[in-house]
Amino acid sequence: MRMLQNVPIFGGVREDILELLLEGAAEISLAKGDYLFVENDSGDTMYVLEEGEVAVLKLWNKVYYQLNCLSVGDCVGEMSLIDLGRRSASVLALTNCTAIELTNAQLLKVYEKDIEQFALIQMNIGRELSRRLRIANDTVFRALIKSKQIPVH
Repeated sequence: MRMLQNVPIFGGVREDILELLLEGAAEISLAKGDYLFVENDSGDTMYVLEEGEVAVLKLWNKVYYQLNCLSVGDCVGEMSLIDLGRRSASVLALTNCTAIELTNAQLLKVYEKDIEQFALIQMNIGRELSRRLRIANDTVFRALIKSKQIPVH
């Protein structure tokens, strides 16, 4: 419970709502080298890392490239709760890990119980995705300026 209260996606969410989410949550254990999920898998869950460290990987020409490294308290897979799309990357355990699995069905229970708390969680997910997009934009920009200059018209 305390860990979830410190996760940005659950910032400001009441304790009774966090308890509702945790009631149906599974705890997932991964050994070092296991995949939490693989790029293009269907997705309807997100995970909050309780222990360990994972790498977020993107496959290109049969080679994985590391996009990010996440650790305790970080979330992964939250995009699928917003767009219901396939996984955009793979997540590999760099160490032995445990994670809390939260599903769309659990979020639906929050929606049914308290739409304002549901909206808060959705806004928080949006903020986290926006934060990560800003970092990705900066990374892409830095890679572009290293590789070539782009004239401004």
